[in-house]
Amino acid sequence: MALIKKVKGIAPKIGKNVFLADNATVVGDVTIGDDCTIWFNAGLRGDVNTITIGDRVNIQDGAVIHTLYKRSQTHIGNDVSIGHNAIVHGATIEDKCLIGMGATLLDNAVISTGCIVAANALVLSGTILEPNSVYAGIPARKIKEVTQEQMRDIIERTARDYIMYASWFNEEESGNDADR
Repeated sequence: MALIKKVKGIAPKIGKNVFLADNATVVGDVTIGDDCTIWFNAGLRGDVNTITIGDRVNIQDGAVIHTLYKRSQTHIGNDVSIGHNAIVHGATIEDKCLIGMGATLLDNAVISTGCIVAANALVLSGTILEPNSVYAGIPARKIKEVTQEQMRDIIERTARDYIMYASWFNEEESGNDADR
């Protein structure tokens, strides 16, 4: 069962149909929308400031979501995928974005709607990414526009797929596992 813990008297608020992996950690001032999935070893630490997460967001294995005390908050929109081992620290991610595996987003960065941040990219503090763009590198730089095909086949599909993946775990917990 996931670790869900109050900090300074503030408990996380978790929406409907949310999958929390057994060893996910959600503490403090964290609000999670509906149909989200928080995967194994992911940590959402709302101990020093606010974290808000929209609907249909997947935060994959090992990702860390945190903030900066009194100086930044983390806001994540709807239909966002945050890849394995990514770090989101006090950044804003607008709707329909994909954050690649191992990417790092620093305080007060804004990832505009429709962006793809490539694996292992570093988005520096205060950087504002152009909407519907692909960013890669250290520091992250725009490399191209997001195509309609990428929006449909990468960003939107990934957000939907993670809801499906979570349902597989719910089936096993309810005794519907075909291997039994």
